[in-house]
Amino acid sequence: MALTITDANFEELVKNSDKPVLIDFWAEWCGPCKMIGPVVEELHNEYEGKAVIGKVNVDENPNISMEFGIRSIPTLLFFKGGSIVDRHVGVAPKDVLAKKLDAQL
Repeated sequence: MALTITDANFEELVKNSDKPVLIDFWAEWCGPCKMIGPVVEELHNEYEGKAVIGKVNVDENPNISMEFGIRSIPTLLFFKGGSIVDRHVGVAPKDVLAKKLDAQL
């Protein structure tokens, strides 16, 4: 299961990671978020040990969401070295997200 990233553990899991990080910003009430959720879980399983894959519930973690200007969900942010290197807003096929993640490996 993808890591649960919160306001409290964001710095430890994302900013200090020596691996690329993919974060799915989502909410329980968001239909498109439910569509992309299984894709994020598959990526988590496939990239275990190579990348950090996590999810941020925007309703429970407003500080991270505000810091990165999340206005539409799902939004997927790709980090490397603690900085955003790519972003995708909306639902996407798994191969599109995998290609963006591969570019950071």
